[in-house]
Amino acid sequence: MKNATKIAFLVFGLVALAGLDAAPAFAGCELIRATNSASTPREAVIASQANAKEVAEATRKRRGWSYVTMRARKVKPDPFWKAVRPVVPPEILIKPDVVTSKTYTQCWPGVVVPYVCTSGSVACGN
Repeated sequence: MKNATKIAFLVFGLVALAGLDAAPAFAGCELIRATNSASTPREAVIASQANAKEVAEATRKRRGWSYVTMRARKVKPDPFWKAVRPVVPPEILIKPDVVTSKTYTQCWPGVVVPYVCTSGSVACGN
C-alpha cells in the first residue's frame, strides 16, 4: 500500500510539473483582421497581408511577447467605408480566396477604391 501511495504522489507531482512547464507555451492568441486597398487585386492582397503582419508585430509588442506566430484564419470581410457599404455581399467576393500559411485573404471590388482585401490570421506568442 505504501508503494501505491508513493507512486500516486510521484505521478501527481510529474503531472503538476508538466502543467507548469506547458503554461508559458499557451500565453495567448489574438484574432487579427487587416484590410487594405489598391488599384489591382494582386496589389490589394499584398497590402492586406503586409498589414496583417504589421498588426501581428504590434500585438507582440503590446502583449509583451518574445515572439509571434501567425496561422491563417478566415474572417468576415471588413469594408473601409461602412456608411457606403456596411457589409460585403458574398456574391461580389473575387474568387479564389488567397490562402497562405499565415493569412486567409478575401477581396472584392471597392465602392470608393478599385479593390479591397481583408486578411485574417490568428497571432499567438509568449
